[in-house]
Amino acid sequence: MNKPSAFLSKTEILDAAEQTLRRFGPDKTSVTDVAKLLGVSHGTLYRHFPSKAALREAVTERWLDELILAPLTEIAAAAAGNALEQLRKYIAKLIELKHHYAEQDSEMFKMYASVTEEASELIDTHIQRIISQMGSVIDKGIQEGTITPIAGTETIARSLFYATARFHHPSHAYEWHSGSIGQEFEQLWTILARGLAAVTS
Repeated sequence: MNKPSAFLSKTEILDAAEQTLRRFGPDKTSVTDVAKLLGVSHGTLYRHFPSKAALREAVTERWLDELILAPLTEIAAAAAGNALEQLRKYIAKLIELKHHYAEQDSEMFKMYASVTEEASELIDTHIQRIISQMGSVIDKGIQEGTITPIAGTETIARSLFYATARFHHPSHAYEWHSGSIGQEFEQLWTILARGLAAVTS
């Protein structure tokens, strides 16, 4: 039975779009495919999202928020523990999540990689949220004396994000199959951590 379009929620549209994208892939999925799954006309979807690109971006934004940012938020919000180790755990989790979904949720990851190139504002906002969370951990470390304030908090966080981009940016996904990628991150982190660690007398 077709559902009256007046009662169609944004969540239902995004759920259907995500299901369709996983089935057909981001390149072959059309707004009509999503509309068919919902039992409505494609014009109904255009009343909620003005274009296929807008729908793809909305699906990607929710995917990033729920599957990438939410687990990272838990780590950033943890009160106990050494902030430098918490920062390593945060970045390692970011890397783990990206690698996991590149392997286990390849169609959604492919769409995310595509949107990364097309929707700079969405991706910039996502990156800024990650940098802000990293900054809060760095602030904690400076206050507790485990991280040295070698620059402004956001500058440090942004530098760490881009210094480790090879391990979590989708444009480098082809490198993640290397058996040494985990060891290479740990080697890089050792160098970064030595530069961040506060010198104790």
